[in-house]
Amino acid sequence: MASPVPPRSTWFRTFHPRPEARIALVCLPYAGGAASAFYSLSERLPAQIEALAAQYPGRQDRIREPYLTTVPDLARGAFEELGARVADRPFALFGHSMGGAVAFELARLLERDGPCAPLALFVSGRRAPSIAGDRGIRFRDDAGIIAELRELEGTDSRVLEEPELLRLVLPTVRADYAAAETYHRGAEVVVDSPVVALAGDRDPHVRLDEAAAWRGHTTGAFDLRVFPGGHFFLADHEPEIAALVTDTLRAAIPPGTLAG
Repeated sequence: MASPVPPRSTWFRTFHPRPEARIALVCLPYAGGAASAFYSLSERLPAQIEALAAQYPGRQDRIREPYLTTVPDLARGAFEELGARVADRPFALFGHSMGGAVAFELARLLERDGPCAPLALFVSGRRAPSIAGDRGIRFRDDAGIIAELRELEGTDSRVLEEPELLRLVLPTVRADYAAAETYHRGAEVVVDSPVVALAGDRDPHVRLDEAAAWRGHTTGAFDLRVFPGGHFFLADHEPEIAALVTDTLRAAIPPGTLAG
């Protein structure tokens, strides 16, 4: 009798399956982003690390699902499925921009109710949770939101030039901005997992001191890495970031687990 085919994941996409991988890197996208934002990073990781990229509802193959408008709701949705995906191997979280906030909330859930805590929490292009930064972008008209996306240079220009695609994606982008802009936690809210904050030295929306303030949100080790570039410095420094993730995880787990 044939083994049943496992159900397709709703929340996570694995672009480069690595059945023998010893560790998982769970990737959380930015506002308006999708799992595909991490395709290239996934490809660059060594064979021992398998990337699981979150696909939030309301975009791409989940376009017909209701979008979520708070960071805790996004984290809770991911948490409900993630536990089973990482129960048998160590894992780390990586979130960019809004995804950094989602990763922090997800780490809190995993530490409290999950099978185990993350080995590390990588927060990229995001101010610390205790620093408010509501710019009111969610209240802008469509042209104003499109202007913001152009300025940040993180959205495919072909999408911004296609009215039908914009009609589909703008409600989700607005909902994501509502989640990102209204997220805030007190200075006392911490995780135990080590935190690595990544920042662009010319990011117009996240100052270096705001990125450094993540130090106060962990009882574990903290590291700040600064890269040349703006808010989407990630795209220009992917090889270095893949190496940073790999080296950090090599140091966090028993010798030999990431050998080779």
